[in-house]
This record gives sequence, structure tokens and C-alpha cells, in this order.
Amino acid sequence: MENKPRFKNVILRCGADRILPAAIVYMFYIILHGHLSPGGGFQGGILAVAVVVLLYFGHGYETTARVLSTRLLSGLEGLALVIYVALAMLGVAFGAQFCQNIAYLNGDIGALLSSGTISWMDEAVAFNVVTGSSVLAVTMLGVLMAEHAGEKK
Repeated sequence: MENKPRFKNVILRCGADRILPAAIVYMFYIILHGHLSPGGGFQGGILAVAVVVLLYFGHGYETTARVLSTRLLSGLEGLALVIYVALAMLGVAFGAQFCQNIAYLNGDIGALLSSGTISWMDEAVAFNVVTGSSVLAVTMLGVLMAEHAGEKK
């Protein structure tokens, strides 16, 4: 049996490790400033796929699947939906309509915490999209890895 060392592409790994923190910060920036500028929960949540792909490029599928457990992420996706519905029901609880902004008098115009329940619901959407798109990305990478392993045999 041949003892082949397993080399990772050092340049790819170092590049992914350099870009990964910036991608995470950018993702959170888009999520948190969605009510002030173009972007928001969905757009920032989709940027999580870039984080998953960078993790995969730099460290391989095994590490990506271990760090981003699809079982845990699926459970967190359900939690995100419950949080969104609870925030939407705040309007009904305070005598307004479903999904109505009831905390709109908070903060100054243009401030990060200025849109009341809209920004909270936007962050719940981001939580849902981050978890859901990460599960999809890890699952698709797993299918591609299985197909690639089948071709080698």
C-alpha cells in the first residue's frame, strides 16, 4: 500500500482563510444595514453560501461538514421561523395588524436601531436564509463529493 501524503493547495487555503473573515463581516454588514440601504436579510443570508464555499475551498468537505452540521442548521432554521412568526404576532398582541411595525418610534432616522420591528424581522429572515442556504450548500457539496468519488472507482 502506497503512503501518499495528502497535500492541500497552500495558496488556496491561505487565500480562503484571508477572505473568510471579510466575507463574514460583509454578510453581517448587509444584514444589519438592510433597513437603511439596499440589501437586508435575504441578500445577507445568501452571502452565507460564499462563506460555506470559502470554507470548502480552504479546508475540504470533511471539515466543512463537521463545522456546519446540517442537522443543527436545520433545527436552527425552524427556530428562525418561530422567531419571525413571534415578531410578526407582536402587532396582533398590541392591537395592530400581523407584521405591523409597532416599535417605529425607537431611535433616530438613519440610525442602526431606528426601524423598530422591521429590522428585527429582517434579522430573523437573515437567520432563516443563512441556516437554510448553508444546509443546501453543504448538502450539494456532499452530493458532488459522492459523485466525484464514484467516478474515481
